[in-house]
Amino acid sequence: MVATQPSEYAVHTRVWQHGKLTAEDFPLDHVSEQLTHDGCLVWADVVGDDNATLDRIADELGLDPHAVEDAVSTHERPKLDRYEGYLFLNTHAVKFDRESGTIELTKISAFITEHALITVHHRPVIDTLALTARWDAEPELLDYGVAGLLHALVDVVVDSHFDAVQALDEEIDGLEDLLFDEKAHGTKQIQMRTFALRKSLVRLRRVVLPMREVVNAMMRRDFHMLDPALVPYYQDVYDHVLRASEWTESLRDMVSTVFETNLSLQDARLNNIMKKLTSWAAIIAVPTAVTGFYGQNVPYPGDGKTWGFLTSAILIIVLAVALYAGFKKRDWL
Repeated sequence: MVATQPSEYAVHTRVWQHGKLTAEDFPLDHVSEQLTHDGCLVWADVVGDDNATLDRIADELGLDPHAVEDAVSTHERPKLDRYEGYLFLNTHAVKFDRESGTIELTKISAFITEHALITVHHRPVIDTLALTARWDAEPELLDYGVAGLLHALVDVVVDSHFDAVQALDEEIDGLEDLLFDEKAHGTKQIQMRTFALRKSLVRLRRVVLPMREVVNAMMRRDFHMLDPALVPYYQDVYDHVLRASEWTESLRDMVSTVFETNLSLQDARLNNIMKKLTSWAAIIAVPTAVTGFYGQNVPYPGDGKTWGFLTSAILIIVLAVALYAGFKKRDWL
């Protein structure tokens, strides 16, 4: 069967029995009925701010009101909580907008029961087709129950983190190229772009770093979630989480370095401009001084004579050229 991308305020459902897909897009009210079948796995995905739909499934599965409240709230940090009979997961999918340099976060909550995975998110930021495609491509994971379904979800979320970190890295590299580009670029433009990327990086760190604890908790023995055969799959996700976390930390240092380098280059440019202005002022002062001397209202050698004018003109040219050559040699011009 071919899965369709859910629209906003949509519910997407699937059920597998003994690892085989048997039904999808059935009504949400049928989740409990499907769970009564032997060897079944159920996935239900609720998209949008439809709290009534979430309340229905909470009543149907007996979910704790505190967990439901956390699923509705948009300000919860990534975490994995244990309730009686199920686990509750909070995480965030990430999307980076290259044009504005901003990070878009979408919180994803998941209720993980023995035979069901219920996901809740407010916007269809997750590519549901990619998620179901992973389950279809690796049906052997379904033999390990809900943990097999959860692996694909966490893997998709961590991949979104990795993509965002990589995009930020490329944007920061572009900023570094702008800093040392010979063409003139607006200092304000570079500062604004650096600030936007720095702000996005802070938001990204808030969701990437806690994922180390979340994925590590999934692999803990006291949670009794994983079959030993699934540990390598989760270990691979954990390695990706660590790489994304370390990459994020290094990018924070890079963006700080870019910001400080930009300020240093501004100071260097200002010093260079001041040297040039001072040098030209010194050169211009020479003819002013010479003509001022020869413009005195008292007799002086060469007064009213052609050779006096030539002497003053030669003196101006020689001193100006000497100053120019000296400043050029010292790289002041």
